[in-house]
Amino acid sequence: MIISNHTEIEQNGIRDGFEWIDLEEVRPTQEALDLAPGDFALKFQVLPIEIRDGVLVAAIGAPESLSAVDDLGTLLQMPTKAVLAPAAQIREKIEEIFLEKILAGLPGQGDDSGLAVDDTTDLADLQKMAGETAVVQMVNLIFAQAVRDGASDIHIEPYERQTKIRYRVDGMLRDVMSPPKRMHAAVVSRLKILGEMNIAERRLPQDGRIRIVIAGRNVDVRVSIIPTVFGERTVMRILDKGTAMLGLEDLGMRSDTLERFRRLIKMPHGVILATGPTGSGKSTSLYAALQEIWSPTTNILTIEDPVEYQVSGIGQIQVRPQIGLTFANGLRSIVRQDPDVIMVGEIRDHETAEIAIQAALTGHLVFSTLHTNDAPGAVTRLLDMGVEPYLVASSLIGAVAQRLVRRVCSVCAEPYDPDPESLEAIGITPADWIGETPFRRGRGCDKCSRSGYRGRVGLYELLIVDDTVRRMTVDRKSSTDIKDEAVEHQGMRTLLGDGKMSVLQGKTTPEEVMRVCARESI
Repeated sequence: MIISNHTEIEQNGIRDGFEWIDLEEVRPTQEALDLAPGDFALKFQVLPIEIRDGVLVAAIGAPESLSAVDDLGTLLQMPTKAVLAPAAQIREKIEEIFLEKILAGLPGQGDDSGLAVDDTTDLADLQKMAGETAVVQMVNLIFAQAVRDGASDIHIEPYERQTKIRYRVDGMLRDVMSPPKRMHAAVVSRLKILGEMNIAERRLPQDGRIRIVIAGRNVDVRVSIIPTVFGERTVMRILDKGTAMLGLEDLGMRSDTLERFRRLIKMPHGVILATGPTGSGKSTSLYAALQEIWSPTTNILTIEDPVEYQVSGIGQIQVRPQIGLTFANGLRSIVRQDPDVIMVGEIRDHETAEIAIQAALTGHLVFSTLHTNDAPGAVTRLLDMGVEPYLVASSLIGAVAQRLVRRVCSVCAEPYDPDPESLEAIGITPADWIGETPFRRGRGCDKCSRSGYRGRVGLYELLIVDDTVRRMTVDRKSSTDIKDEAVEHQGMRTLLGDGKMSVLQGKTTPEEVMRVCARESI
């Protein structure tokens, strides 16, 4: 027996009236694991530990989950006993043990399981196939493993002879599994049902939203489905509500940049823009700024697409274009709500830009995002939208550009000497360090999935709009001229310069910096 003798029970201890165990030291028996269905364990986070004197001992993360152990006993028709263990350990063990078990039980390529779909398949058949146990387990497996791996996006891609499932982890796509091609249409149908989309429509793109709970975490999933030659291609963006929002201190800004940014967001009015490509962390930075300046005396309203995090004390509006609630229309209404601070999810057109600027000119502090390559590009982007130069100069007070680079895995990091050409490309010379090499890379381990990287760190470029930049804006100077001015007289550190410092501190590698700042390094 694993934990049946008195010595082990005393070592594990008692907590909240339950026996407490440490799953780093206690290993579940195969006999107990074979009893529990994998999908039940995944859904309710119940881990069978052992069979002790005819009683199934199962671990839960909190006393509130006791009913799940009772349900398991009813399902197996045997007595059960609950013990407590760290919830994180339970989740990790369950996923490690049961995900592969579920995948192994799915029908193979040659299995005539009735899951094939073509254009003549009717709605009733689609609904029936989407409810098949194998399909339900496959979809649950896809979501559970994505959350486990910290993926931001799930790609389900049909090809002529196979289906690929890829996750975007730390900004990079990686192959995860290749389920049977026969299951593809049934899996997509299941996702359509969950996302309240038209299951019978297979010729037009569709968008939906799925709300699920995985391992006790609330997860919102944005679903986009488009028809391709070999079937419907699905991409799902994961918005994990269980992920804690970051504060300004956690963003990774260097102390001098952070100090200037803090002064900027405490200005009484003006427009502050976060710029960068999709997935570069712009919204995360703006949420951190809003948390920094929130107080009981401040009225903060946001309009977003989608609302990624619910923030206590802040009024948030979800854009709904299908009923006419666009950024521009919503922003007009927000201004009449007596706000002190407004956040607009994205400035996409001339109308939204002008309303945001007018709000800033009438005494509001406005945060928003733009898709530009660097911070000075925010100025020229607004001008390209048709906003008058004097309006941009009068309202814009700052712009922060950012990128996310993968962080060297702390578990398998080791010193190394990079290729001199890659160092030269990001502006590093031998004079930048003295003594031992400061450069590190990940050797590759289980924790980082053999990639050498785990997590991400931000690179930032902060432009403060001073009198000189305002004059250059009115004169329609190029973003390059504005950048040169900011670097020379403001001491602005470019994205590449920030990346250089991260490399010298061993946080990331030259290849990562060149990947996200390639245009600047050419």
